[in-house]
Amino acid sequence: MRILFSSLGLYGHTFPLLPLAVAARELGHDVDYFTGRLFSDVLASHGIEHIVGGMSPRKAFESAMAGVRPENPGEVDAERVAFTFASVLPRSFATGLAPVLAERKPDLVVHEFGNPGAGLAAKVAGVPALCHSYGRMWQEPDFAEPARDYLTALGAELGVEVPRTDPMALGHPYLDICPPSVQNPAFLASSVHRIPLRPVAFAAPGELPSWVAEHREPLVYLTLGTAFSEAALLRTAVDGLAAVGARVLVSAGRKVDPEALSGLPDNVVVLPWVSQGDLLPHADLVVHHGGAGTTLGTFGAGVPQLVLPQAADQFNNAEVVTETGLGDHLLPENMTAEAIAAKARRLLTDESVRDAARAMAAEVAAMPSPHDVARTLPDYT
Repeated sequence: MRILFSSLGLYGHTFPLLPLAVAARELGHDVDYFTGRLFSDVLASHGIEHIVGGMSPRKAFESAMAGVRPENPGEVDAERVAFTFASVLPRSFATGLAPVLAERKPDLVVHEFGNPGAGLAAKVAGVPALCHSYGRMWQEPDFAEPARDYLTALGAELGVEVPRTDPMALGHPYLDICPPSVQNPAFLASSVHRIPLRPVAFAAPGELPSWVAEHREPLVYLTLGTAFSEAALLRTAVDGLAAVGARVLVSAGRKVDPEALSGLPDNVVVLPWVSQGDLLPHADLVVHHGGAGTTLGTFGAGVPQLVLPQAADQFNNAEVVTETGLGDHLLPENMTAEAIAAKARRLLTDESVRDAARAMAAEVAAMPSPHDVARTLPDYT
């Protein structure tokens, strides 16, 4: 069977799909992947054919903001965000994928929730499709309502119907990687056909520092992700965590030069990149931005987490982590070194949080694995 996967060209939208794509490839299916250039090497390393295409989210956002001058440059109107993700990007992916589907003739398309354009292309071509989640179902009315209108209009233009009640998933069966106990209750109660799928913390392979596996003092892992990371907040977090009596391993990310974090104490190690999937099981506390991939990966590792949200669904993820006793969070106006240190000290010693994290890891482990679900994919053609 030939399966075509497609996601936006962002780590947080691509890496959640790769465990299933790799599993399908290992089971003998022909797997193509349509996304941006950034993922060529990792796809090739798993024998998956990479078809480069789709507008980059950065270019799409610049296009959506053309001629628009927000009153506060640090804030973007939700309607503009909806226009970016429900009109500009979907149009690019639907247009770019049309000839690919005609040539490759896949039996099934798997598109991620943030990339309905690939799902629209599948509808136009008459190819069955599944929608793959990248985290907890996040239903923000200020985004959802204009997004629904934009996608409905684009669908009409392409000659296909977009369901008003399920526009981003397009009515396709939904591969849900969010553990049920932390999933949006309204979504669980909906009529969407959910296919449970275990979230797997995916990362390109890489060696960890030798001391990680052998560490005796607590190990704190700090990352602010790839999209919103910035040096000032990273430095604030490092200064706070350096004082909690732990080894601190920092992933600077693609946007921050490790040299910007100079003059650090001996218990702090800064690397430009860390193989997160390999590191998480060794950590005693994960301090992060609240991105869906890191949040779910930490769930699976059974580790407490302190969330420092910056944008998008990160605030929602932070609230869920705190409300379910799996960790804590700080809002931007409260993110001082002292506050981060105080929260971290508590989370490193609070047995109730650690017990909740272990229970969450058990829930994740009980979900169907990527190979389990990959074996069922022919049922959806």
